[in-house]
Amino acid sequence: MARLLQRLGYFSVRRRRLVLGTWLIGLVALAGLAMAFKGTFSDEFKVPGTESQRAIELIEQAVPQSNADGATGRVVFAAAKGEQLDAAALNGAVKQLAAVPDVASATPPITSEDGRIAYTDLQFSIPQMEVDATQTDAIEKAADGAATQVEFGGAAAHVESEPPVGEVLGVLVAMVVLAITFGSLLAAGLPLLTALIGVGAGMLGIQLASGITDLTSTSVTLAAMLGLAVGIDYALFILSRHRTQVHDGMSIPDSIALAAGTAGSAVVFAGSTVMIALVALVMTGTPFLAQMGIAAAGSIAIAVLASLTLVPALLAFAGHRLVRGKTFTAAAAASDAKPTLGARWVAIVMRRPVVASGLVIVALGALAIPALNVRLGLPNDGSSNPDTTTRQAYDLVSEGFGVGANGQLTLVAQGGDPKATAAAITKLPDVAAVTPPQEIPGKDLALISVTPSSGPSSEATENLVNTIRDTRFDGEVLVTGQTATNIDVSQKMSSSLIPYLAVVVGLALLLLMVAFRSILVPLTAIGGFLLTIAASFGAVVLVFQEGVGAELIGVGQTGPLVSLLPVLIIGVIFGLAMDYQVFLVSKMHEEFAHGASARDAVRDGFRGSARVVTAAALIMISVFAGFILPDDPIIKSIGFAFAVGILIDAFLVRMTLIPALMTLLGARAWWLPRWLDRLIPNLDIEGTAIERAPKKAHPRVAEGGSPITAL
Repeated sequence: MARLLQRLGYFSVRRRRLVLGTWLIGLVALAGLAMAFKGTFSDEFKVPGTESQRAIELIEQAVPQSNADGATGRVVFAAAKGEQLDAAALNGAVKQLAAVPDVASATPPITSEDGRIAYTDLQFSIPQMEVDATQTDAIEKAADGAATQVEFGGAAAHVESEPPVGEVLGVLVAMVVLAITFGSLLAAGLPLLTALIGVGAGMLGIQLASGITDLTSTSVTLAAMLGLAVGIDYALFILSRHRTQVHDGMSIPDSIALAAGTAGSAVVFAGSTVMIALVALVMTGTPFLAQMGIAAAGSIAIAVLASLTLVPALLAFAGHRLVRGKTFTAAAAASDAKPTLGARWVAIVMRRPVVASGLVIVALGALAIPALNVRLGLPNDGSSNPDTTTRQAYDLVSEGFGVGANGQLTLVAQGGDPKATAAAITKLPDVAAVTPPQEIPGKDLALISVTPSSGPSSEATENLVNTIRDTRFDGEVLVTGQTATNIDVSQKMSSSLIPYLAVVVGLALLLLMVAFRSILVPLTAIGGFLLTIAASFGAVVLVFQEGVGAELIGVGQTGPLVSLLPVLIIGVIFGLAMDYQVFLVSKMHEEFAHGASARDAVRDGFRGSARVVTAAALIMISVFAGFILPDDPIIKSIGFAFAVGILIDAFLVRMTLIPALMTLLGARAWWLPRWLDRLIPNLDIEGTAIERAPKKAHPRVAEGGSPITAL
């Protein structure tokens, strides 16, 4: 693979104008196609085969005009404190709301006992992904003036697109880190430029795909987040290798090609592990999670392609101007009168490896403890920022009707006596109200609405749903609604978590065994990965569920974690953790293969790669942390989880625990049975084969002198 990538590097140098032009033309073509065929995005979470989804399908079949699969919204009216709503104005507004295009129906207004607060529920004839400003603006206009305060929830709320403040801040921090690392603005700008081009191509591809299949808006954010982070990191690894080689006297064209073959091999390996882990999300059986995984994997594939073609082309355009500034090699670090922070750190770790590894394991184990009490669910309007109309609508309904009115349950009763069923449910704990059964003419089916006493995300409401499902009624009773859907999705995620983790761990063992031709190195890597996952879960539970420090990052309301988060953390952090494992340990392996003692290999390998890995980790953390700023609770929790996960994995696991364990293992770390050594392929991710090959100028590059200086 290294030789193939080296040849690709030479091609990108010779045909740099063609490579750059192809990327730019491809972007323009993708933009045109995306504009012509793009669709809309949805935030609906459906899991086929669950009880809540079967209930919705039954309603849709029995009452096609009910639009049970359509979007729902709520408009809340409130008079000033101590006053009552004007009934005539309220009824007039509801009548106008029912006439809004794509609104199938608006329920008669339900008014609180004191007459100050009322709400109407809207049923749309179109799915949520098709509701846009056309409908929400008309809804706002229809409700305007009916009360002192009018708020909107669900699909009725007009959601303003937030400016990409977080993304911009993440890029700015990345620019600062790169500038400090390389001591050159030009060198700092190249990884950012290639990453942004790659992300642009990925986003346009997702826009185009949205016209073909249903995609969630979270898919876009996750793909952008990962594409930007790994795009910068992968370009950084190739650029740093190139600058080091030129500093050691290699010609520009040969250095670019060699960097593409050596660091590029590690990029392909690391990118492949991330993509495989993300595509494996398909095995969870949840369409929205599979969509997110495939979209993100596509974005990473583009980042890898950009690193192997666009980066070498731009390096060729830049020539010697790009290699001015700082270089960081093991030799440079060794000759420096003042040892670097990385050199001092690894010396401390190697001096007391038992203490270092013990402290990391104990600290991460303690941080993981809150994960034992994790609760999973889906966000609702009560999770929104207090300043948003959706949160204010939620709070007004809670004030006027009780918090349970924000999460009513719908029961589908088939056969038996629905009135007896309703009467039995009335006697259950945590039930605030039960409507009389609405029997469907000509169908042996009735609908019953249940208002819990607790909110949709509370344990009491979850217990109520489970009690209804466990109770034997006269006939079959299916439960749907927000809480029921939360339970079904969470159970689906929980049941797929262990199998998915097993697949990811098995994949990691296999790939790392092939990459490093060792048994113990993969085992230490997996142990560190599991510690990272457990500690990351614990940190997220501590902040988003228990509320410790929640106000510091703008968490509107604590509650259950987003159901998809644990699986996402495993998939994404696994792939990114393997990045740092590969780039750190491959350097140690390279030193050991070249004759260094096991201890010297750990020390010199760490010193030769610590700076670039530190820079890469800081960049990735800054990109992920930028996504904590938006109000969207899903995006906020994902950004926080990824940022904390990389912080833990890069600095505590890969740069502390792994060197300590490698020191303790010594030469045994690289042991592999001979029979197994003969069976597994040699990937040569360090590119040692091409580094040991006789150095000679590439014929097409050498003709007429260096093409770099001819620009």
